[in-house]
Amino acid sequence: GFHGCHVFSGVVYLSAVLARALAGAYSAHQNNGVEIAALYWHFVDLIWILVFTFVYLL
Repeated sequence: GFHGCHVFSGVVYLSAVLARALAGAYSAHQNNGVEIAALYWHFVDLIWILVFTFVYLL
C-alpha cells in the first residue's frame, strides 16, 4: 500500500542518483543528492520497522 509507494519512489530516486553518480555529477563537496537519498531510504527503513513491529508482531 502506502509504504510500497514510498519504497518504489525511493528505488526510482536511488536509480536517478546512481545514474547521476556514474555521469560524474557528484564530488566530495557537492553530494547533496546522495545525502538526501540516504536520509530518505533510512526513513523508509525506520517506518518499515515500526509498521512490521506494530502490525505483525503485536
